[in-house]
Amino acid sequence: MGGEGRGIKRRPPGFADREAELAAMLRDLGDLEGPLVLFGGPYSNLRALEALFDWSAAQGVGAERMICTGDLCAYGAEPEEVVSRIVKSGCHVIAGNTDIQLGERAPDCGCGFADGSACDLLSARWFSYADAAISEDSRLYLASLPKRASFTHAGARYSVIHGGASEVSKFIWPTDDQYVFRREIKDLERDIGAVDGVICGHSGVPFERRLDRVSWINAGAIGMPAHNGDPYCWFAVLEGGEARLERLSYDHVGAAMAMRSAGLPSGYADALETGWWPNEDVLPDVMRRPRGAGWAIAASSRADAL
Repeated sequence: MGGEGRGIKRRPPGFADREAELAAMLRDLGDLEGPLVLFGGPYSNLRALEALFDWSAAQGVGAERMICTGDLCAYGAEPEEVVSRIVKSGCHVIAGNTDIQLGERAPDCGCGFADGSACDLLSARWFSYADAAISEDSRLYLASLPKRASFTHAGARYSVIHGGASEVSKFIWPTDDQYVFRREIKDLERDIGAVDGVICGHSGVPFERRLDRVSWINAGAIGMPAHNGDPYCWFAVLEGGEARLERLSYDHVGAAMAMRSAGLPSGYADALETGWWPNEDVLPDVMRRPRGAGWAIAASSRADAL
């Protein structure tokens, strides 16, 4: 039996643990056909969420064909109501950084803001508000959410993540170099195998980038405008393997009033009405005002080749 073990490739230490961890964080949604509604960042904005459900119902898209990229609770006035509505709907959801942090009773939002920045300081207020407002049932639901999902559609395989594959709170922008996207895709495929498309959120800016065989789709956020002077929000529809960005009209004035009544930071309430974020700490220079003013979401789709 001297040849025992010859030719057998041994797994590195910790491989089984890593394999189990990846299996626990990934949810397979199966084969999803017909139009799919992809959306990110409800951000405790119940009016925007209800408007999206109304739009989807009018298009004949049920909750089983709706996918949220996470961050249910953030800037807005109704975190508990948003979680309850999501749970009631039965739509697919993966965890964003705020969901993870609330589920773990963490002390901050885990958004990836620089320490001491305006975003960091403002987040302490809205995160503590959400943390105090959600019920224990909602906290348990947030803690139960998978970190990633996958599904097939029109013969292609898609993965759903929140920010990046390398880090849940990674900001990835439409203006980033193609190698940023390629590194993230490489990290993702190392964990879950080949994909034809990646669906994400976190940055709050909707766009699509095509990198050879892989389409990177940021579905945007429905709970906050995309910092382009338009008070309405954005989501995406995936149909027949093609993605398109859709503008969401809702009662943004009522949502802003609710935030002010709750004593939340006025800058984000103002943003719901003006379409401009209260600061630009996280944005790349090219997307800041006035250089990036009205940076044209409709034109934010591009293709990159080697």
